[in-house]
Amino acid sequence: MPRTVLISGASIAGPALALWLHRYGFSVTVVERAPALRTGGYKVDLRGASVEVADRMGILEDIQRASTDMQNGAYVKDDGTRVATLPAAIFGARTGRDDEIMRGDLARILYERTRADVEYVFGDSIASLTPTTDGNGVDVTFERGAPRRFDLVVGADGLHSTVRRLTFGPEEQFLRHLGAYISAFSMPNELGLDREELYYAEPGRLVCAYSSAGDPAAKGLLVFRSPRLAYDHRDRAQQLALLDTAFAGVGWRTSRMLAAARSAPDLYFDGLHLIEMDRWSRGRVVLLGDAAHCPSPASGQGTGMALVGAYVLAGELAAAGGAPEVAFARYEEEMRGYVAVNHEIARKFAREMTVDSRWGIRLRHLMLRMLPHMPWKDAVTKKIAEDVQRGARAITLKDYGAPAAATAAAAPYAA
Repeated sequence: MPRTVLISGASIAGPALALWLHRYGFSVTVVERAPALRTGGYKVDLRGASVEVADRMGILEDIQRASTDMQNGAYVKDDGTRVATLPAAIFGARTGRDDEIMRGDLARILYERTRADVEYVFGDSIASLTPTTDGNGVDVTFERGAPRRFDLVVGADGLHSTVRRLTFGPEEQFLRHLGAYISAFSMPNELGLDREELYYAEPGRLVCAYSSAGDPAAKGLLVFRSPRLAYDHRDRAQQLALLDTAFAGVGWRTSRMLAAARSAPDLYFDGLHLIEMDRWSRGRVVLLGDAAHCPSPASGQGTGMALVGAYVLAGELAAAGGAPEVAFARYEEEMRGYVAVNHEIARKFAREMTVDSRWGIRLRHLMLRMLPHMPWKDAVTKKIAEDVQRGARAITLKDYGAPAAATAAAAPYAA
């Protein structure tokens, strides 16, 4: 049975997989290009199946304690006047045990749960992957560290995955642009927001400012419609220039937010993209999370899918006694339908995130303003959440149990 696993990526999917694999008795190494754990990012939702996975992991209470605890959301006019205010759960399409957490807080929770049992290597990245001559492992070279051999390699390194490129070829053959770009960053809470999110819209542009529980700062979110742009996704100066061009002359507090983005330590900028692949594994290399099937931020499901995918992949590896050809096939079989539903939702929501006309924006404002007063508001609210909830629950989780060999490793977590 394979015992050594290298995971590329220490965001969400990688540490989540590491937690499960350690419980099943695997020896895990996680390599991360960043020099330290990345704690930035925007707020992310956990719904449906991902909440159940978090519960089985034993981290649900940690997530609940770190919840953003958003109270309401509102659309505003250019002068800041609130057009319509609604409960945040409606904006987030959350029901039951669904919750919302800052991406960095979730990354920290997963890292703290695994750091004592998993080898983390920061400030390095995979340079090459070569199957061993006997087919029972992968020889790995790194940009900085010495070469090593592993039984299995997992690419959990995001939309622009190095493991995917080395194993399957250039990103362009798998990337599907959804017609928009998104940026998120920290900024001063000049509006004095308290667990509230404000939205301002102009044709083809969406501006959002929000604050979450326990954070004295605020977050900015900028979305703009655009065909595919040519730029270096690691070049901050190019990203800021694209934002300045896209939001030049846009009202409300947009100019101040652009200024804040220039000094933000956690600037995120990327396209709303899907990753679509015919297969997620080759030999003893397999992809997980955004590297395999990025649903884009438009779906609101990327983080939840990463947790679910980690649970399924680890469970299938354990159930198959580590046999990769069996485990990887079963992993894809379990996940494919779930991914397809959420890709469909992403295509729909990417079109709806930004409205193309002022008339369309006024219509949206009118509908939101009327909603609290409608006698059938509960039915309308349920309908708003329907698509998102359908995606969140589009998989039936297996109960993989715990092999006898993994019982001792799992005991501290169970306790």
